[in-house]
Amino acid sequence: MARLLGLNLQPEHRVEYALTNFYGIGWRKSSEILKKLEIDTKKRVKQLNEDELRKIGVELEKNQTVEGNLREEVTENIKRLREIGSYRGGRHAKGLPVRGQRTKSNSRTKRGKRKTVGALKKEAWAKLEQQKPKKE
Repeated sequence: MARLLGLNLQPEHRVEYALTNFYGIGWRKSSEILKKLEIDTKKRVKQLNEDELRKIGVELEKNQTVEGNLREEVTENIKRLREIGSYRGGRHAKGLPVRGQRTKSNSRTKRGKRKTVGALKKEAWAKLEQQKPKKE
């Protein structure tokens, strides 16, 4: 099993796909790296020799911000936005969409599960009415 920057790459996967396991590298960036290094994108990870693996590792370390460094950079940027008191920082802090999306009818992913307030079914309302002591 090939190992790059502390991440195990599945030997059966194509190299182009295997590189997308790194945080910060998608399909496009993966194919750009392989084209730059002149490595066939259709090769499997198990078919790569040590020299090719070393080339990929060096490229990722020198020219790409990936994994922990990228995560750190993103959290620092969000922290900076909060500290300077920007609108975007406030939206991040409240856990709401940041880029102007509507929140009245969408954004369930950001806002979480629905919490119904003030609406009861007839049966539930009748139960509540029975439990209350009547004032006369």
